Amino acid sequence: MDNLQSIKQRFGIIGQSPLLDRALSTAVRVAPTDLTVLLSGESGVGKEVFSRIIHSLSARKHNKFIAINCGAIPEGTINSELFGHEKGAFTGATNERKGYFEAYDGGTIFLDEIGEMPLDTQSFLLRVLENGEFIRVGSSTTFKTDVRIIAATNVPLEERVRKGKFREDLFYRLNTVPIRIPALRERQEDIYMLFRKFASDFAEKYRIQPVQLDEKARLLLENYAWPGNIRELKNIAEQVSVLVEDRKVDAEEILRVAPMILNRNLPMIPDKNGREGANMHEREILYKLLFDMKGDLNDLKNLVFELIRSNDLNVPDTKHLHALQSPAYAVADPMAVKEVDLGFPAENRSRSIVPYDDPEYDITTQTAKPILVDKHRHDDFDNMEMVEENLSLAEMEKELIRKALIKHGGRRKEAAQDLGISERTLYRKIKEYDMQ
Repeated sequence: MDNLQSIKQRFGIIGQSPLLDRALSTAVRVAPTDLTVLLSGESGVGKEVFSRIIHSLSARKHNKFIAINCGAIPEGTINSELFGHEKGAFTGATNERKGYFEAYDGGTIFLDEIGEMPLDTQSFLLRVLENGEFIRVGSSTTFKTDVRIIAATNVPLEERVRKGKFREDLFYRLNTVPIRIPALRERQEDIYMLFRKFASDFAEKYRIQPVQLDEKARLLLENYAWPGNIRELKNIAEQVSVLVEDRKVDAEEILRVAPMILNRNLPMIPDKNGREGANMHEREILYKLLFDMKGDLNDLKNLVFELIRSNDLNVPDTKHLHALQSPAYAVADPMAVKEVDLGFPAENRSRSIVPYDDPEYDITTQTAKPILVDKHRHDDFDNMEMVEENLSLAEMEKELIRKALIKHGGRRKEAAQDLGISERTLYRKIKEYDMQ
């Protein structure tokens, strides 16, 4: 732990999050080796900082280090940039040129946004990883190189492999030691510490007093999702340091400078084609169905309570009755319903619910009534036969059309409106089902 703390101080890493410590500990352990490392994490979490830590703690620390953004190099020139080219290899190649893998031999190359690398370049990189060989563009000569590769991605490479946009064999070669760097929203305890560090740095830069946050302003920062991660937090700290006059910043000032902090950034559920919001219609239907079910449930509660009330039914536990009681029957006075002992033998005694203020209810003349069905008379009923319901969609549709026609006296226009279909569709269905 002391070793981690000294490394944090050396490289300016702020935070006490267990997720951050775990990632940093893995980086420290793998640094002395020559294993390939794959750093994953959202944009702005500090992947390049981790790559420099690994290089600085390795045996290559006295050799050169370079960070290359694969997504920023045009597809037509990336092979030349990485592996070099011969004179006349393409238009504009007036001289031979060494690529990064040749120029940084013995050092470390950090390949950021590796998922954006073209497929043909991926095959060249795979050869470097397997046997340390590469060929310049326009050359037939094989060159050797001894570089350590640290790759980074802010997109899931497994998904790009499934889509055929990234070589599976290269993925497994790069993924020798995976290190996931947590997003800022996963390090909530570190947000305020980082803000104070950035505010102090900007105060020194602009020769002003550092800002301080009150409790509510701090809570605002800690509960924001930070989609831009540390970069976004640093920008906010600079804006607050420069734009706010009062050095004691409250929540109102924070919102004035950065109103998007109130955004929750909740994700939308994409459809199977990846389009967000395409399922809104289905979601509205589901909500309507749930509201209808809630209404049906309330109606059922009212019915059960009315049966209990009007038939003076015995209830074993009054708590069950209150659970069934709907707001329509609720009373302001909790003593408006009382329990009455009807004088049954102790072993068969039950509690009955009696309206406290019903003048027509005479306790002395009431006797216990059966709940719903006399158990001793069940033999009077005929045996029932279970009939399986026809679940055919066509039959159900046909039956709905028949009922609509009967309901509206054969008037097809009104029946079609009731069914929610056009009159032309109704005519076609009637002809299809031979309902002339």
